Parts: sequence; structure tokens; C-alpha cells
Amino acid sequence: MIDWSTLPSVDRVLNMGAVRSLVADFGRTRVTDSVRALLAEVRRDALRGKQWAPDALQEEALVRHLSARLEQSAKPRLIPVFNLTGTVLHTNLGRALLPEEALRAVAAVLAQPCNLEYDLDSGERGERDQLVEGLLVELTGAEAATVVNNNAAAVFLALNTLGLRKEVIVSRGELVEIGGAFRVPDIMARAGCRLKEVGTTNRTHRRDFADAITSRTALLLKVHTSNYAIQGFTAAVPEAELADLAREHGLPFMIDLGSGTLVDLRQWGLPAEPMPQEALAHGADIVSFSGDKLLGGPQAGIIVGRKELLRKIRKNPLKRALRVDKMTYAALEAVLNLYRDKERLARRLPTLRLLTRPLEAIQAVADRVLPPVGQAVAGTAAASLRPSRSQIGSGSLPVDLLPSVCIAMTPLKKGKGEGTTLKRLEQAFRNLPTPVIGRVADGAFCLDLRCLEDEQPFLDQLGALKL
Repeated sequence: MIDWSTLPSVDRVLNMGAVRSLVADFGRTRVTDSVRALLAEVRRDALRGKQWAPDALQEEALVRHLSARLEQSAKPRLIPVFNLTGTVLHTNLGRALLPEEALRAVAAVLAQPCNLEYDLDSGERGERDQLVEGLLVELTGAEAATVVNNNAAAVFLALNTLGLRKEVIVSRGELVEIGGAFRVPDIMARAGCRLKEVGTTNRTHRRDFADAITSRTALLLKVHTSNYAIQGFTAAVPEAELADLAREHGLPFMIDLGSGTLVDLRQWGLPAEPMPQEALAHGADIVSFSGDKLLGGPQAGIIVGRKELLRKIRKNPLKRALRVDKMTYAALEAVLNLYRDKERLARRLPTLRLLTRPLEAIQAVADRVLPPVGQAVAGTAAASLRPSRSQIGSGSLPVDLLPSVCIAMTPLKKGKGEGTTLKRLEQAFRNLPTPVIGRVADGAFCLDLRCLEDEQPFLDQLGALKL
């Protein structure tokens, strides 16, 4: 047992030859802090009666402990992972993957000054929204557009601008809750609006909106229920009818599309999802949608619509608090440019490429990957291929699933220890140099292969799997 009274001083440790090399790698301040923390830990443990190895304070052991601490603290917290959950746009795993064009654009504006708010034609201060407004107007048919940091912020900003201290009418069946327990009624309340619910959960009619309009009404709101579906005895007011009703009363009509997409997904055999250009064609004055998710770009909230309403929204002081930086504009502009070439969009945009990936291609990857995975988990689980159903994710098309293939690892030990083995499998794959994230389903740890495009890096690290 170590006698804590014989602990070396901080200076003595710092002057050890091997520790001086750590200072060269990590800097004196960080190494000094680590030395103090290590010595304090030894002292506390000694006082509590915990035994350390007799050589724990020898130079070799001290350096080993310090090096481990420093390397752990230097590891980045945000790292790449393999998303094999079966959810393509996984909110917890970063949602949309950006195309190469966006990566190059972001790198370019990070490495040198850029014209974020500088008009190169006039030589005067510019407006950052102008970097992408022209593209958004071209692609949606809107009169104007603006960008904030996500769609919840877009809805918040629009409501705060157009409905502050007044009533906003919305169907009860559209009071959705999005991820992280953020709810439309809560956002409306924070935006300073008074929610006025009409209709019922499953059926809302035009007359419900008409009867609710008073002098206190600010606007009519329609929220696309992108993360759930109500089926059966249902009714909703068509967008064009709500637009007509709003115009009759001189009110703005706003549609929150949530996810939103700029192309008809049905051309690739995917389910239809509302597009902002359709909403505008139906008479909406303001439409909000997400820049990530189905659009396949960076996290952003996009507002398009009538010029005079967008002008008011831009003048709101909150717009500055919710604005996006040069990286987002660079990435968004690059992604929007891809939409101008719709014939090649599905190949160039990762989100669409993964969503439209042929089942035959996924099966081919599965056939190649199964043997090495089976070998890596031998003795703990039996690996086999199963048909799978991938989700689009992030609240997009929640009831629509895509055919896929997964590797299912079923524990060899059945009964009481089966759940423990599944947890060990999950943990072991998460502990790989590039963590592999799967899911537990039907008594197996499953890796859905829809999103595994480059299999070699995945295979190269299987030797590090520790079960």
C-alpha cells in the first residue's frame, strides 16, 4: 500500500524525463493539471484505504497514467460513426450527409475571408440571405426567402413577427410534438401568440376555421403532420381552401412543412412528401421547411413566401439571434445548386442516394460482410442475414418503410443471459475505433446495411472487436 505522505511534488513529476516529453506533446498547462489531478486521486484513495500498486508512483507508471489521462481528454467528443440503425436520417446521428460539393464549399470559406455580408458589386455591406435567396426563389417559385438555424426557429420567428399578442388558428389534429419534446403549442406560446384550436383530433372542416376568425386573429396556420399519421375517419381542410378563407379576411396563411423536399420523391418510387412549391401554388403566403432532413443539406430552417411578409420577418430583432453562419450558407448553396440538375440529383445527393439505393446493391454488400462479421462474433453470437425495413427518419414519412437487409447477431446463450449478451454486443460495436451503431430487434443485435456504402473501413476494424 502506498504511503500518501511520500507522494512526489508536482514539480518533481514535471521534471521527470518522460513527463517532459508529454509537455512537448500536450502543453505544460494541461500536463500540470493532469499531474495535480492524478496526485490528488492517489491521496484520496490512500485516505479511504484503497490500495494502489507499490510501483504506482514510479516514473514509468506515472507516465502511463498521465499519458492515458491526456490522450482521453484530447479525444474529440464529436466523431464519425457507422449508422447501421436502419434509420437513414437519424436525428441523434447527425441526419443528412452532405455531398462533396458542400464539403468543398465549407472548407473554402473556413480557410480564408469570404463575402458573407459584403456586396462585391457595390462594395458596400450586403445581406447574407442574398447568398441563397435567388436559388430558393428559383426552386420554389416564392417571391422571397430567408434562412435561420432550424425549422423550429423558422416557425417561431414567423409567428413572433406576424402573430405577436394575437390569435393563430390551427387544427387540433396538427398540434404536433417534434423530437426532444418540443411542441407546436409551446413554440407558439414562446413566440407570443395565442393558440386557437379548431376542429377535432381526426376531423377539421373549413367552417371550423371560418367560425373562429375574429378581429384578434393574426393568421391561419397549417402544420404538416410529418412524424405521425392519423388514419380512418379523418378530414382536413385543403390548403387552397384555407388560402381562399385567409384572403377573404385579409389574413396571412402559413404552412409549416416540417421536413419538406424540393423534388417529387415518387419519381424514384418513394412516397410523396409535400413540397414548398406546391404549398405556394395552393395559395400559402408563408412556407417553412427544414434544410437538413429530406432536403439533404445542413441544419437550417427556410422560410419562403410573399416579399412584404419576408421583409417584416427579416426586420424582427430575433432574426439576428437565429441567423446561420458562413458554413451553413456555403453548404446550403452547394446543395441547392444540385437541385438545378434534377437528372443527376439522386446520384449526387447522399440523402437521395441512400433512400433510393437498390435492394440488390444492399444484398451484395450483406453477402460480402456477413462472413467476417460472423467470424468476429463467433463464440458469442450466430450471425445471419435477415430482411429488414429501413426508416427514412427525422419525422419524415413515418409510416413508410424501405426494403433492406440486415446482419442479425443472435446470442448463443439463450434464456437468462440472452439480454446481457445483446448489451455486450451493442457495447462492443460502439467501442470500435469508428463506433458502429445498430439496433436490437427480435432477440438479435441487427446492423441494417442500407447506409453502409464504403464497407472496407467497417471490415478493417472488426479485428478490434472485444466481446
